Amino acid sequence: MATELKNILLADDHSVVRHGISLILKDSFPGISVDHAESFTSVLTMLKTSIPDLIFLDINLPGGNSTKMIEKIRLSHPDLKILMFSAYDEEQYALRYIHAGANGFLNKHSSESEIINAVQSVMETGKYISATVKEKILENVLHKTPINPLESLSDREIEVAGLLARGEGNLEIANQLNIQMTTVSTYKNRIFEKLRINNVVSLVEILKIYEN
Repeated sequence: MATELKNILLADDHSVVRHGISLILKDSFPGISVDHAESFTSVLTMLKTSIPDLIFLDINLPGGNSTKMIEKIRLSHPDLKILMFSAYDEEQYALRYIHAGANGFLNKHSSESEIINAVQSVMETGKYISATVKEKILENVLHKTPINPLESLSDREIEVAGLLARGEGNLEIANQLNIQMTTVSTYKNRIFEKLRINNVVSLVEILKIYEN
């Protein structure tokens, strides 16, 4: 049975994003109240006194920034509907958060109609899965791809990835691991290929999400 939508909590550290989404929601769901939180600490504090029907939870939220946010919320509010909200690539992050217990994953670049559809879907069915995520699920099932992309890396590749993410250059990594610089370059190329990325910034983001 669908839950009547009366209150939404928008948890995002960018006020412009919160207010923009708030306007869309209030226009589409007349009579709802929308509360704002700019950190995960604020989210936990607000949940002690008021339980929303739905929470838009930004992945990159100060004080949270991992799937552990969902775990902490579920400890005291197991039935709270959680819609992850992020500018991060759905193909890299959606399944991780859905697997952790989120009701859905919505990209911040989604159209207004898609945002409304996501809210309605979560409220009516308890879940929201975009076409992109559905395709990713099908791909994972057919090719037995792990949800966590880091699982595709070897132990040595994980080691090199960690050093790259900490800002170490090829020469420093070669010296620390006692290998050739050309070998470091080979590992780096393999890591980028397996994770479908092309720069260290993206690598840092993936490690931040999946190592927690």
